[in-house]
Amino acid sequence: MDEKQEILTPVAEMTAGEMLRNARTTGRRKREIATIAKLLCIREEFLTALEEGNYRLIPEDVYILGFARSYAVELGLNPDEVILKIKKELGIIQEPVEEETEVKPVASKKVFKKITKEDLKRWLKVCVQYVKKHWIWFAGGFAAILLLVVALIIFTGKKSTVVPEIKADSETMETISAEPNFRYPVREKFDQKNSSESKVVLQAEKESWIKIEDGKGNTVFSRVLLPGDVYYMPNSDKLKATFGNVNAIDVWVEGQLLNKLGPANTRKTGVSMSVNALKTVGFAE
Repeated sequence: MDEKQEILTPVAEMTAGEMLRNARTTGRRKREIATIAKLLCIREEFLTALEEGNYRLIPEDVYILGFARSYAVELGLNPDEVILKIKKELGIIQEPVEEETEVKPVASKKVFKKITKEDLKRWLKVCVQYVKKHWIWFAGGFAAILLLVVALIIFTGKKSTVVPEIKADSETMETISAEPNFRYPVREKFDQKNSSESKVVLQAEKESWIKIEDGKGNTVFSRVLLPGDVYYMPNSDKLKATFGNVNAIDVWVEGQLLNKLGPANTRKTGVSMSVNALKTVGFAE
């Protein structure tokens, strides 16, 4: 009776963790966390943390959302609904609050008073008196403006604009790297600023988490790539990669597709991403 009540609980009232645990433990196909963790290449304690809503055990928000999406897909849930619930629980997004703004009418006021003919005559008389008193300054200013205009006409007339001729250099054209002939439709591109110079380009065949680190162990890029996602890697011989599922990533080196770096559903760490090291793997035919 308790199991039936749990199945009939409305999804809208469940937390994300309750949805995941309910999908795993109820129905005809009950499964163990250890089995799913091995299949998804995700640690058991992370899946347990997702079910319990104990997100502090997972280091970064991007890992929480990536692991939750993979877990939801494996359990047959709507991943977008699970991700939305987790974002609300983490405070990444909040429920919109509608605020009513009251528009107050602005009363029109008369700012300018009516100008009479007497006012115009009085101001005109004041201006004439001021000009008569300071006529030397006005004459000097007019002469200076006239000289400036004449000088500009003379100098701009002598100068001619020279437009340099741009010739196509075949060697320069060769340095522009061509886009790899990706095997799958591109979904989203990351670090596209490196695309014109990148010699190593990754594309996800299946959903997989990757992390790129420099020679000092600092994280350069870390994300769960969805099928079709592309990452342009900066040129460096000191970069190393960690793949959650190494067989799910296509590696392109200088426009050529490499052989797979490992078997399916295999986590691989410390993979050198230098061009020379990757070429030893061999190119796909």
